[in-house]
Amino acid sequence: MVLKTKLSLGIGFLFVIIFALAGFCSYYIQKLSKESDNILKDNYNSLVYAKNMFSALDVMNNAVNNLIFNPNTSNNSADYNLKLYESAKVEFEKNLKDENNNITEINEKEYVDTLNKTYALYLNLFIQTKNGRGSPSMYFNEFLPAYEKLRQTISNINDINMQAIVRKNQLARHDSAGMINNMAIIVTICIILAFGYFWYFPFYVSNSISYLSDKMKQLLKDAGITLDIQSDDETHIILQSINLLENKFSVKEKEKDSR
Repeated sequence: MVLKTKLSLGIGFLFVIIFALAGFCSYYIQKLSKESDNILKDNYNSLVYAKNMFSALDVMNNAVNNLIFNPNTSNNSADYNLKLYESAKVEFEKNLKDENNNITEINEKEYVDTLNKTYALYLNLFIQTKNGRGSPSMYFNEFLPAYEKLRQTISNINDINMQAIVRKNQLARHDSAGMINNMAIIVTICIILAFGYFWYFPFYVSNSISYLSDKMKQLLKDAGITLDIQSDDETHIILQSINLLENKFSVKEKEKDSR
């Protein structure tokens, strides 16, 4: 194998180490990022849905409260409360639908099913109130328990996703510690390989050139040629030795031709 090929292979080996190290680091960083994104994507969205349902439910309940306990208010006031209720109802149902499509944790489905059933009951109670059959006793005996059950169920969904975030965060930290250890091992191996290359390859090339330099000196000595070079550069010595040998052979050729 020629020296040029050996040099190319050596430099290529260094590039392989560099790219391998960059590739491993990139892989582990992307893996950590993906785990963090999963936590935000699944559980954080459920927390947002729960927050929005809390707000919408409170608006709905206040509107119902005004309709039941202030039946003698003007039509404008009643219409205003109905509009508030309908607007909050749309917001609540939008977030409820999103939560139904974002069930990720154990027991979360049971809470969502309970939420759906209780909400259907709550809507039915409002229809009765809207048709003029609502009363304070109905509010305290039916509306208020349904409202509190809705809030409690939403709170349970919120809690189960908060607990999942804490648990997944702990797992992500544990995984990140393992990834850091793996990266440290890989980096150490790459550094050892690189140092091994830096020690072996220059040593190999230097020995080869030194061997050639010594052989050239020996050839000059055998040919009776004195090498007077004040330099430690082996390549310079080899080139000068070749020039001296060429001159020696050239002189001999001229002497033969003159004869």
